[in-house]
Amino acid sequence: MSLVEDGVLSGHILVLGGTRSGKTALAERLATRKSSAPAYLATAEALDDEMVERVSAHQKSRSGRFATIEEPLELPQALFAAAQTHDVILVDCLTLWITNLLSMERDVADEVDTLVEVLAAMKDTQVILVSNEVGLGIVPDNALARTFRDLAGAAHQELAAICEHVYFVVAGLPMVVKGQYPDL
Repeated sequence: MSLVEDGVLSGHILVLGGTRSGKTALAERLATRKSSAPAYLATAEALDDEMVERVSAHQKSRSGRFATIEEPLELPQALFAAAQTHDVILVDCLTLWITNLLSMERDVADEVDTLVEVLAAMKDTQVILVSNEVGLGIVPDNALARTFRDLAGAAHQELAAICEHVYFVVAGLPMVVKGQYPDL
């Protein structure tokens, strides 16, 4: 597969960054550049008032530009289903998905392996994965937080290995980790 088709990146993309770094905005630009009707697969669950407001604001900001699919746990299955009708799917975000899996006491490593298998089989649909890079700070002071950090880091490594492009976003600016710079 060519990495650039008509000036637009092809192949799966992993977009990493810190909180409020601009990673989702970059992913949205990439998705709408490639497709006139991309899907937005959201993994967040609105479990408190503040999260309800966040989800609502995100939905309003992308209204009309994306078909929204909400799936907090069954990400590989939701991706496969969405690929039947969408040529580009933006997943936001992997770290929330991992959090959801941990809270349900599911085997995160097995779930990530399944996600990798599904992505490897998706040749006609581009998937843009957004995730928080949580491994740059201090070592967390509790076992659950350390487990989460380790699982997220392992997931990022597996996904980066199969993605054609990997970006790290800082202050709204993408840095190329793998692949080509996005022509935005």
